[in-house]
Amino acid sequence: MLTSLALVFLLGLAAAALCSRIGLPRIIGMLLTGILIGPYVLNWLDDSILSISSELRQMALIIILIKAGLSLNLSDLKKVGRPAVMMACVPASCEILAFFLLAPHILGINRIEAAVMGAVLGAVSPAVVVPRMVQLMEEKRGTGQGIPQMILAGASCDDIYVIVLFSTFSTMAQGGSAHLKDFVNIPVSIILGIALWKYGWLSSFPCFSKTAYAHSHMVRNSMKVIVVMGVAFLLMSIETWLKPVVSVSGLLAVISMACVLKLKCTASVSARLSQKFGKLWLAAEVLLFVLVGASVDIRYTLKAGPAALAMIFAALLIRTLGVSLCVTGTKPNMAGKTGSVPFAYLPKATVQAAIGSVPMAMGLSCGQIVLSVAVLGILITAPLEQSGWIAVIRSCFPGKSIKARYSLANI
Repeated sequence: MLTSLALVFLLGLAAAALCSRIGLPRIIGMLLTGILIGPYVLNWLDDSILSISSELRQMALIIILIKAGLSLNLSDLKKVGRPAVMMACVPASCEILAFFLLAPHILGINRIEAAVMGAVLGAVSPAVVVPRMVQLMEEKRGTGQGIPQMILAGASCDDIYVIVLFSTFSTMAQGGSAHLKDFVNIPVSIILGIALWKYGWLSSFPCFSKTAYAHSHMVRNSMKVIVVMGVAFLLMSIETWLKPVVSVSGLLAVISMACVLKLKCTASVSARLSQKFGKLWLAAEVLLFVLVGASVDIRYTLKAGPAALAMIFAALLIRTLGVSLCVTGTKPNMAGKTGSVPFAYLPKATVQAAIGSVPMAMGLSCGQIVLSVAVLGILITAPLEQSGWIAVIRSCFPGKSIKARYSLANI
């Protein structure tokens, strides 16, 4: 396993640096590294690391969601209002609907399998959105109009919304049919996911409380990170324990925990925690994208290529219409600054990497095609969105030439 981890980190980082030099996103290099050293090409990875790759990918997703929650300012979000709420569910719903209606005809799968595929592809990437929007908010760029807050909040909630739907649709696909209980579980899992943290005893840890800062500052920030990670893993385990009884969204509980911690902590403590999780993400990102690349059978992906590409672009077009609907009718001081938001809200990466291989692991007949389309979605939208982000930044801040600084290659 140690040799495999060495290959993952060293080759993954080297390929990421190479892609940065030629103007491509770093995650492309990591994905291609995984495909190259994975079992379907060179087969350099040990079975021991491949057997736990799904757990490692889930850990990476937890880290970036904690980072998102610690970066989200709920008071700023209130200034944005309706567009932020709509961005959390409307674009993803439009994309899932596109897969549900078109994928059976284009890819030859049934409706439930199409819904599973739509749920995998429907999420925007926090790996791309969160770091960029956090950087903009730290530099006070566009925060007066609430644009970074709107995109960050929408992207964070979008992921949770899609993951909950994915869990529901995949369960339906295993059973082969839809039941009323499956749809009732969607709002139930969301409500219980929030309540699991917000009203739990864990949220009262004194070392994170504003009123107990005298004790808080004596606890090392690294120790706080370990506590937060441990609680996050526990919340995910609670989801598994309660699954036979009631649906609970563990990931929603994790991001709710991060939001509550930001409210309970002093600004300096939450900022340092956010910075620590940002550093953890540097390693988690490599593991996530290299291991998802290793799960891809490149021969199958190439075979499905033309039809899959047609489906992806059709779904992205409908998603763009959904984003445009969300920002329609915004405040006058925002209206002229959100024209590029639909294009900037396209990138796929983290969620697709984290859950793209789950249908295959569950034994679903659509597992291989879902993973192939997920990887193609990442490869297409990661480079495609680079010019979109530059357009958003320029529309928010005309006259500022910051393309080089905010190049996707720097993420």
